[in-house]
Amino acid sequence: MEMNDFLNCLSCGKKLGTKARGLNNNNFCAECLMKLDFKTEEINQDKVDINLQRILNFFISDVSCVFHKDPAAHTLIEVLTSYPGIKAILLHRISHFFHKLGMPFVPRYISDIARELTAIEIHPGAEIGSEFFIDHGAGVVIGETAIIGNNVTMYAGVVLGGTNLKQGKRHPTIGNNVVIGTGAKVLGPITVGDNVRIGANSVVIHNVPEGSVVVGVPGRIVSREGEKIKKIDLRHGDLPDPLSITISNLEERIREMESKLDINPKKGDDYIEIFYGEQGGGI
Repeated sequence: MEMNDFLNCLSCGKKLGTKARGLNNNNFCAECLMKLDFKTEEINQDKVDINLQRILNFFISDVSCVFHKDPAAHTLIEVLTSYPGIKAILLHRISHFFHKLGMPFVPRYISDIARELTAIEIHPGAEIGSEFFIDHGAGVVIGETAIIGNNVTMYAGVVLGGTNLKQGKRHPTIGNNVVIGTGAKVLGPITVGDNVRIGANSVVIHNVPEGSVVVGVPGRIVSREGEKIKKIDLRHGDLPDPLSITISNLEERIREMESKLDINPKKGDDYIEIFYGEQGGGI
């Protein structure tokens, strides 16, 4: 049997078994899985200082943006003590700092504490920009390799999830000035461009170009001609429904044809008229 027939531990190189046993390439030996070694001599102090300053800068931007994005926010003490989204992101900044240092166990433990306190789960590896706001927040999940730009707003139940078990990039990349509505799911290593709104309960599985509005399951891109998305745009419920628009247009064409053919269909007792609203927005 040749050396290439064996799989080795990704950390120490120890032989784990043969490829014929069906082991995958992500295996570690038991000793490495249990080891919590942390070499402080490898830490670059300059990088530590830079990252600590970034935490302070993010703290200011994360807290101040709440007053711009939530009309219910009145005082600083209220925001710091009563907003689960703020607690979650501040704890994430700390866990992400330790994660970048390569410290074992501690980053995940901090993120777990944040999840128990806020019902918001953010992996320490996720990279999140400034002015990030999670409103309410229960059920929000952000995966390990997710990348989030500046001025992003999320609502309760949003998931930035992965779609495979492979190591490497497997979670979404979100651009700047993005609003993700309640219950929306953005899945896989896709890219959502700048100035995008994702409607409530939408499921997005493909790349989204900048300046788009996405609604539906699976997510469909709806153009917004002639309207520029503002920097702070919280209208995640004010979204057109492309299916309703299509059905409404078809019904209108049928009525025109019946009118031209002088057809007056009778409406029975079980007839129900659906009002689709302006641009399929419903009522």
